[in-house]
Amino acid sequence: MQHNPRLLMLEDSPLDAELIREQLELLTKKPEIRLVSNRGEFVKALEAHDFDLILSDFSLPDFDGMAALDMASREVPEIPFIFVSGILGEEAAIESFRRGATDYVLKQRLIRLPAAVERALAEAHEKAEHRRAQNQKELLVRELSHRVKNTMAMVMSLVRRTAKSSHTVDDYASNLLGRLRAMADAHALLFETNWSKAELADVVRRTLAPYMEGRGNRFVIDPGPTVHLDPKSALALSLVFNELTTNAVKYGGLSQDGGHIAISWVRDAVKEGKATITLTWQEIGGPTVTPPEQQGFGTTLVERSIQYELRGNVEIDYAETGLACRITFPIPSFD
Repeated sequence: MQHNPRLLMLEDSPLDAELIREQLELLTKKPEIRLVSNRGEFVKALEAHDFDLILSDFSLPDFDGMAALDMASREVPEIPFIFVSGILGEEAAIESFRRGATDYVLKQRLIRLPAAVERALAEAHEKAEHRRAQNQKELLVRELSHRVKNTMAMVMSLVRRTAKSSHTVDDYASNLLGRLRAMADAHALLFETNWSKAELADVVRRTLAPYMEGRGNRFVIDPGPTVHLDPKSALALSLVFNELTTNAVKYGGLSQDGGHIAISWVRDAVKEGKATITLTWQEIGGPTVTPPEQQGFGTTLVERSIQYELRGNVEIDYAETGLACRITFPIPSFD
């Protein structure tokens, strides 16, 4: 517990309340104590939910301690409840534990109170941490299930669409393996950051790494500002870079000696409260480029990934001197 303990004390005797306060001053952290003396005040205090532990007398003028315990168990079941009473028989003590009381301290032995309060607060904190860990685990399991479902749907779509656009078995295997590898590399990068976010520069280098073997000097990367991508955007850009690189190896700037790829990105001016990044892929020194007669699946994958996953725009220019791809997308809020 980072803050000082906040205690709600239900006590109708001013003298007993003062004696209890004196003992509570011995706590490791000085407590904040809110004193209530009747049912109405207690009900109002429960509604506020701004306390860490309840101390309650057993005999009260307008209702009894058991009723207070039942109310607390319904409204704030996670908050420890300790009876501080002058008279509490064995049967009443057993019944109070059965209904959810954490402990009881006799007013004749208030010296026990600080230790009882410290122990109850520590146990409550441990239970709260356990609940948070359990909730986090359940959240991660649901998130993982959701991601696996989406990933499998994407894989099945890639398998079908790659099969339709491939002319030979070797062509099909090469294209499909390249796309699956790009997905796997993006997943590996995201796992390293606990599926929170990935840097654009890391996504570029990780996706291009398999193609840099033997031709590393043919990629000229001019990193722009640091840009963090959410998992969906990182996966989409990995597939985009893979498609562009595969095309460059087969037909473009990497298909013959002397050709290379220049990659850069810049932050655009803020418009209507939104900032964007413009990423440029430029192929240089390759064969003369001619526009394709019909759009293939690779181009469709690039355009749809940028449009639907990054909420951006893509322009592909089949200039004779080399293909150029210009991608613009909004910067995530955490940048």
